[in-house]
Amino acid sequence: MASPGFVEIERKYDVDEDTALPVLHELPRVRRVEQPVEYKLEAVYYDTEDLVLASRRITLRRRTGGSDAGWHLKLPESGGRREFHEPLGEESGGVPAPLLQLVRVHIRNGTLAPIARLETRRIVHSLRGDGDVHLADVSDDHVQAEALGPEPAGSRWREWEIELVDGPRELLDAADALFAGAGVRAAAHDSKLQRALGSRKVPAMSPGPEPGPKAPAADVVLAYLHRQVSVLKEQDPLVRLDAPDSVHQMRLATRRLRSALATHRKLLQDTTGPLRGELRWLARILGGARDTGVIQQRLAAMLAVEDPALVMGPVSRRLDIDLGHTYGEARAAVLQALNADRYYRLLDTLDALTAAPRATKLGAKPAGTVLPKLVKRDFKRLRRAVKAARRAPAGEDRDPLLHEARKCAKRLRFAAEAALPVAPKHADRLSAAAHTVQDILGEHQDSVVARQLLRRLGAESHGLGENGFTFGRLHGLEQAAAAESEAQFRRAWKKFPPAKLKK
Repeated sequence: MASPGFVEIERKYDVDEDTALPVLHELPRVRRVEQPVEYKLEAVYYDTEDLVLASRRITLRRRTGGSDAGWHLKLPESGGRREFHEPLGEESGGVPAPLLQLVRVHIRNGTLAPIARLETRRIVHSLRGDGDVHLADVSDDHVQAEALGPEPAGSRWREWEIELVDGPRELLDAADALFAGAGVRAAAHDSKLQRALGSRKVPAMSPGPEPGPKAPAADVVLAYLHRQVSVLKEQDPLVRLDAPDSVHQMRLATRRLRSALATHRKLLQDTTGPLRGELRWLARILGGARDTGVIQQRLAAMLAVEDPALVMGPVSRRLDIDLGHTYGEARAAVLQALNADRYYRLLDTLDALTAAPRATKLGAKPAGTVLPKLVKRDFKRLRRAVKAARRAPAGEDRDPLLHEARKCAKRLRFAAEAALPVAPKHADRLSAAAHTVQDILGEHQDSVVARQLLRRLGAESHGLGENGFTFGRLHGLEQAAAAESEAQFRRAWKKFPPAKLKK
């Protein structure tokens, strides 16, 4: 597994060969500038033949020279890019497996090959602040690049780069102003690789502007689908790294996709049952890890506030062993799924759907006319589910019905989300109300699952000659929590807004 990486925060500038570097002491908080250090760097960049990584602003390189020689992978992230490193190794060994795993969602079973080679003469000026804190590094780079592939080409240029170390972001703005005073402009390219590729066309991945109420309904839904596919792909490497909340966010994107394809199935062609079935498969695999983690945190929180005198026997140890084992198996299943051809085929299908959609006659009609009716249909589905649950007797017979109402609330929430461009205010209100009901009933379902686990562990502890009192007590507390969730649900349903979307 790759390391968690670090966020790279930097800015680049295009510079003429004869431009003098300004006096860096003038930057705020800078107390001294270290003597410049010169490096000779050589980097080979890797990508697929059709530049899949470059199209997503991802760079993968093997660099020699300098203080951080090795393999570097940079993934886009809010506020910058997250960089991952692996040791240099032998060039013939190919891309290190930990880095390869982090781009599998984009390349799948494709292969990576060198696409550019850069030689850089870098002069680094380290900026120090109070207490000799390392604020940032300013690099003066003279680059000679060679684009490889079908049309080899060479280029040369000079650029400056300021990268934060422990300094504030305000330092970057100050550098912008200082360099602008020297006639230096922000770089026209995000990375050296983009410039090195020259005229070689990098596929554009932008979804375009957000469609409005008068746009075809299929276009509004497509924009929503495109966002969820992007989230799924962004979370894939984070799930592989076991980053906090990543499984939840990836499963949420998967559920949104499946729900949108169901609600809007008559607007787009190729939104077939098999595709929704594959999304259900992925959500189920992710759910195994997510749900186990939720129950583990839930019961640990309950034990933390219990009177120690009421905690009898090795309760925490039993929970840790049981749920830890379950989570380990669930996480292994997730990783196996993310490396499976079945997952790659699902991604291929989603890419094809969002890249070349085919609208039906209904989907070609204005979104402002079509989407409110679909939202209302999902609202009626929720209303029927709520009515069935409220009519059922309390206990085990009602639990599955409440769970079904939760799923219907979730579907309505996502339908309203997709309709936000049509009626932002009303759709947002409806989505928030559905989300509230979903969360309340989610708490109820978590209690159902927790009680099943506590009953089993209580029986097992008795068979092992241990005291099962605490498991029974926690079971009772969970029963009370479920009753409170039902009461909250009834109150929330009384305040539920009508499913009328107006501009």
